[in-house]
Amino acid sequence: MALSDDQLERYARHIVLKEIGGPGQRKLLDARVLVIGAGGLGSPCLIYLAAAGVGTIGIIDNDTVSLSNLQRQIAHGTGDIGRAKTESAAEAARRINPDVRIIQHKERMTGTNAFSIISQYDVVADGCDNFETRFLVNDACYFARVPLVSAAVGQFEGQVATFRAFERDAEGKPKPNYRDFIGDTPPPGSVPTCEEAGVIGALTGVIGSLQALEVIKEITGAGTSLAGKLLIYDALDTRFRTLTLKWDPKNPLTGENPTIRDLSKYN
Repeated sequence: MALSDDQLERYARHIVLKEIGGPGQRKLLDARVLVIGAGGLGSPCLIYLAAAGVGTIGIIDNDTVSLSNLQRQIAHGTGDIGRAKTESAAEAARRINPDVRIIQHKERMTGTNAFSIISQYDVVADGCDNFETRFLVNDACYFARVPLVSAAVGQFEGQVATFRAFERDAEGKPKPNYRDFIGDTPPPGSVPTCEEAGVIGALTGVIGSLQALEVIKEITGAGTSLAGKLLIYDALDTRFRTLTLKWDPKNPLTGENPTIRDLSKYN
């Protein structure tokens, strides 16, 4: 389907990029992306995805807006305190681009609903704030064969990684997933939360924007995928590092003797 005159004007700066062009913009308009968490990372991510013209954006979050969120969660305003985050985030996205379809999932991601929700989308952008959900999303994306762009922040450091574990590399080995990076859920209390340790607000904008960019690359095929690598940003030193992740033969999901064959462990 040809782009309308309004779309040609709205996305003109994309269309002149040889890596995107009209065909790439059409892919964005046809794409379905699920954003997990409408918080510090999800806010900039979904706003930039909406601005880019991603046709359908799903937002899953069961939380409401609080005053302490507003230091970093830019999809919400003071007047949104007490509202469901999916509602104010959807409103912010539509304000940027009214052509984008927003699907609100006002619920928590669980072992019961994860596969059915994730399998509706082409790419998942995970910005959740706890390890249990990150592992659940990782496993569900693997079983649903959906690319996962995962991001996390803490204090002055953030990271982004893309996982396509349902594919194999040139050597025939499974591509890395979150379990190759973090072996298992850390013991409760061993890793301080943002609420406990703090986080500089603008950092979530940097990492959430990078996350949106990697989603756009996955959809359009522009550039080199971050799959198999971990990008780390140190805000205090203004320094980026890229690490190569390796498949672990003992990985319980994709290893030589996998023990995770479905999502029943999360039920």
